[in-house]
Amino acid sequence: MKNRLKDNIYGVIFSCPWLIGFIIFTIYPILLSLYYSFTDFNIFQPPNWVGMKNYIDLFHDENFYKSIWNTTYITILGVPLSIIFGLLMAILVNNKVKGQSFFRTIYFIPSIIPIVASSILWMWLFNAKNGLINVILKSLHLYQPGWLVDAAWTKISLVIIGIWGSGMIMVVFLAALQDVPKNLYEAAEIDGANGLQKFFYITLPSISPVIFFEVIIGIIASLQYFTQAYVILSTDSYTGANGGPENSMLFYTISLYYNAFQYLKMGKASAMAWILFIIACVITWGVFRSSNKWVFYGRGE
Repeated sequence: MKNRLKDNIYGVIFSCPWLIGFIIFTIYPILLSLYYSFTDFNIFQPPNWVGMKNYIDLFHDENFYKSIWNTTYITILGVPLSIIFGLLMAILVNNKVKGQSFFRTIYFIPSIIPIVASSILWMWLFNAKNGLINVILKSLHLYQPGWLVDAAWTKISLVIIGIWGSGMIMVVFLAALQDVPKNLYEAAEIDGANGLQKFFYITLPSISPVIFFEVIIGIIASLQYFTQAYVILSTDSYTGANGGPENSMLFYTISLYYNAFQYLKMGKASAMAWILFIIACVITWGVFRSSNKWVFYGRGE
């Protein structure tokens, strides 16, 4: 009993540096932001308690709804496409072909390029006047979209950038594919199953926990979508002010950032952060609740 108590004391002592850091740099800012969400605070003056005013003002703010719509768009379209593309790449590089390692490297490289650098690269490619993509489309006598200057194409452009950088998703799926029991495929071949039947009835159910993981991670990441759009808005003079053409790139976290550091409305920004937290919790809960219908655990032997 004494030895167990002694071990517990030592455990707490050795955990103290992490616990102190967690309390100071995580718990305290979270609680402080909750308090600020009920105040009028501009950093330079003491916070003034205003109750629910920040939340009420948000629900009367047109940009708030616009940012929710833009974020919803990038989530509904971008997350599934990135997962599908990552899975397709994983299936391709999982086949034993000549140069397999080379192709795996080529497909993975985009995911390790710094986001700022890749965003600037795609700005050049998407340039409506002399970008490489439109130059190629023009040579083929095809329609040349105004990728980053047309509100109808801005979010599609960002989705394409996201798909291009889905190499990390590919790696996760590649590991999952290699863990699918080979005896299931052998049994299916004996029963006369073709490639599509083996994919839908063996591969997908076997890797469904990984798909579930990628869906959760993808949704949470897309709800916090920021860097790519912010780099474009900050450097491309053709996109217009703040949210780009017709505020088509005014995503939720960008709107939050503007309120906090451009308009110095820290209280309103804190309220937005807590609303985003609630939205993320609700969506994640919904995905978890639905998982028992399409996620299958166990190797199936």
